[in-house]
Amino acid sequence: MAQVTVVIDGKAYRMACEEGQEDHLTDLATRFDRYVGHLKDQFGEIGDLRITVMAGIMIVDEIAELTRRVAGLSPSSSRYAATAIRCLQPLPEPKKILRQRLVKCRAASAASPTS
Repeated sequence: MAQVTVVIDGKAYRMACEEGQEDHLTDLATRFDRYVGHLKDQFGEIGDLRITVMAGIMIVDEIAELTRRVAGLSPSSSRYAATAIRCLQPLPEPKKILRQRLVKCRAASAASPTS
């Protein structure tokens, strides 16, 4: 088991992960830290636990929205499958930017020729 120290909201956390997953875990922590920072900018110091819970709920909300959108796509269309894959890539930005990216993905899909 490998160990990585990640920093979230200026605090270091030592975490274990599988060998070879160190960079991935560090990237995930960096992305999560962006959510925490975004919420702290919006709400100020309201407590570490509350900010962490809010960030987790925000991420789960975005996953639920993506899942709902992907479920509405036609699975028989390869262009939709490609769009779904692109849209489900990890997105570290706050909700507003995420929605802008989804609109771009949908526009790119509509513009690509059908297979």
